[in-house]
Amino acid sequence: MTITYFPEMVLFSQELRLGQDGSSPGTVVVSHLAPDSNMQTRIEIPLIPDTSYLEVIDVVLHNSPTKAHVMQREYNEWFSSRFGYEVMLVYLGPHLRPVLGNLSPNASKLRNDTGTSWLSTFTDHVPFLGSLKVEKMDGITFADVAPYLVVTEKSSEDVSSRLPEGEDMDITKFRPNIVLAGSEKAYDEDFWGGLRINPITDTMDEDKPVFIDLTQNCARCASLNWDYATGKASPGESGTILKKLMKDRRVDKGTKYSPIFGRYGFLQSFTREQSIAVGDTVEVSKKNAERTTFNWPGLGN
Repeated sequence: MTITYFPEMVLFSQELRLGQDGSSPGTVVVSHLAPDSNMQTRIEIPLIPDTSYLEVIDVVLHNSPTKAHVMQREYNEWFSSRFGYEVMLVYLGPHLRPVLGNLSPNASKLRNDTGTSWLSTFTDHVPFLGSLKVEKMDGITFADVAPYLVVTEKSSEDVSSRLPEGEDMDITKFRPNIVLAGSEKAYDEDFWGGLRINPITDTMDEDKPVFIDLTQNCARCASLNWDYATGKASPGESGTILKKLMKDRRVDKGTKYSPIFGRYGFLQSFTREQSIAVGDTVEVSKKNAERTTFNWPGLGN
């Protein structure tokens, strides 16, 4: 299931609660907001469940297959009752999905590195990095096509400028896990091939940066138009964001019918398990002479 085809998914939110005493890895608390009554209900799910007795099934997302464990009935019934039809919650566990097309850094040949860099700061953060390193066989979880999605505040401001005065674009609708401030122009990131993140927290050595390869553009869909309070199309011009971007943001030949916003990223293989946070400085470590062309079987043109 993806938000594109099941907009009611926006009515669910998640909170990660890490274990404090070391006896448990923690839980994920999922909340659901009923749009008609504004009643919120929640359920707590173990972050790492015991899979010894869980059924294993085949799962395919965007033509990328994997195995997953079917969670217990109590969780499936809770989600089914909120959706209003039968659904199934699955746990990925040790399995990964193959990275297809040219999304992998091993497949994407980042061209014409100019050595250009600029300094930025995080305005959002990723609390943990390292679980998805690039190996000979790249793998991802249930993220669409890459583990990281980088956007800039400057580009989001451009989208807001297309809305009526006093109305701003909700940047969370772009579903990034890294948001950068400091870019000189909107959509500068179209040409970025890599980032160097310099942690400045007390727990990190400043001489141990995190490197992320930015391999392809993120093509956008109707999910930009959804109202997160109702699970339906947003009223007014907020419900036409996708159309507004169609006018001048169809800049990727591989997804010529979809507008572009943001860049997909992968950790470089030598990056060790680290944390990054709001306030870390960021440099563009690679810049492409021209925009990349997205290629993933079944997606795009």
